[in-house]
Amino acid sequence: MALREKKSEAIKMRKEGASYSQIKEKLKVSKSSLSLWLHDMPLPEKRLRELRDWNVVRIERFSNTMRLKREARWTEVRKRAVKDIGTLNKREIFLAGLFLYWGEGTKTAIASTSLSNTDPAMIRFFIRWLESFGVPKNRLRVYVHLYADMDAQKELLYWSKTLMLPLSSFRKPYIKKSNRAGLTYRQKFIHGTCNLIYNNRDVSEYVLQALEHIRSTFAPKGGV
Repeated sequence: MALREKKSEAIKMRKEGASYSQIKEKLKVSKSSLSLWLHDMPLPEKRLRELRDWNVVRIERFSNTMRLKREARWTEVRKRAVKDIGTLNKREIFLAGLFLYWGEGTKTAIASTSLSNTDPAMIRFFIRWLESFGVPKNRLRVYVHLYADMDAQKELLYWSKTLMLPLSSFRKPYIKKSNRAGLTYRQKFIHGTCNLIYNNRDVSEYVLQALEHIRSTFAPKGGV
């Protein structure tokens, strides 16, 4: 289609209420050309509202389509991961716990093994890992860190039920003076932060020395 024909078609489409984007997509012309040809042909307010509404619907439809594609892809990836992981045996849980502690555990406290996190699943795994050392649940101590806008008693009950530990295992929660309103990742702190501690010198020393062995395996020659 010649440029003159495209201009005539663009004017015709504009009179029928087409947007710049619709004309551009059909005729394959630049927006600058359309601005030159149609600068004195603004759309009426009613048509502009219709186009805005149509854009909202189109964007929502596109978002839903992409979400469904993403979820379908994640489902397949998860199936592959589940197949590759299989069922964790005792040794695998032991090693996984060591690497978790290497990254997230408290390694400066003397004679105690401690982990803090907002994810209850991680804390539950930590309890399971400690049990592999023969640690009795009634020796575990829990400190919950909350924000001022949270219901302390409700959150203690949540953690008690989720971790399957009695309230007697919990110490007085630490309440921060600030609220969650200013947090960037507020959803992450929906139940605060849980700090689980087991005080025992032998377990603490064993864990730290096991980590030192792992670290030495990957440490560069010459130290550091």
